[in-house]
Amino acid sequence: MRFYVVDAFTDQAFAGNPAGVVVLERPVEDGWMQQVAAEMKHSETAFVKPGHDTTELRWFTPTTEVDLCGHATIAATQVLGGTQTYETRSGILTCSKNEDGWIRMDFPADEPHETGEDVGHLFAGDTSYVGRAKENLFVELPGEEDVRKAEPDLEQLRNTWTGRLIITARATEYDFVSRFFGPGVGVDEDPVTGSAHCALAPYWGRKLGKTNLTAAQVSQRGGVVTTELDNDRVHISGRAVTVVSGELHV
Repeated sequence: MRFYVVDAFTDQAFAGNPAGVVVLERPVEDGWMQQVAAEMKHSETAFVKPGHDTTELRWFTPTTEVDLCGHATIAATQVLGGTQTYETRSGILTCSKNEDGWIRMDFPADEPHETGEDVGHLFAGDTSYVGRAKENLFVELPGEEDVRKAEPDLEQLRNTWTGRLIITARATEYDFVSRFFGPGVGVDEDPVTGSAHCALAPYWGRKLGKTNLTAAQVSQRGGVVTTELDNDRVHISGRAVTVVSGELHV
């Protein structure tokens, strides 16, 4: 079976967020997919099984299966091309690759709700907002540099609710910046997280009064994400570059 490594949310190799993509040619067991994802060691590996009208899509971190992953969906569409209708654990998702190379995903919005809980056990400093989205603790920090310099206690985070954290702040060059940490699912820090923008886009769209936003995830590799709000959906777009292709012999 063919496999690929694709850098998502970037237009150049060795930047953005790398994802594995495996094109399934026969039925496989869940445990096998988990073993492959652990071998790949990327934050997510996508497994796609094309059908007549839809394509089955599943995402695995090195330690577990997840319900939604943006960058690995972009990676899968980079490999398959065209417009794809994916059957996933989060329902039907559509994704299309345009002639200019941009790949656009249609994901469900996941606006966080404010909780105001104390997050002082995770990192020091002030917070402007603390809330929760469906699977992520969501924290706005006072400024862009606070996001860039933050060093959350990953062991504490691992034992906090789902063990996933989005931090964000208003930015100067972009509408906002963010970082994502997921030690609870085997990903200490994700380079660029498409699914996090299901929460980030409606949050900042409401605060800024905008439906179209441009964001940067300011991890070490970094990447650029554009979003468009459409009622209860978020259209998330980015570029992608295929850097590796080969065959699995197991």
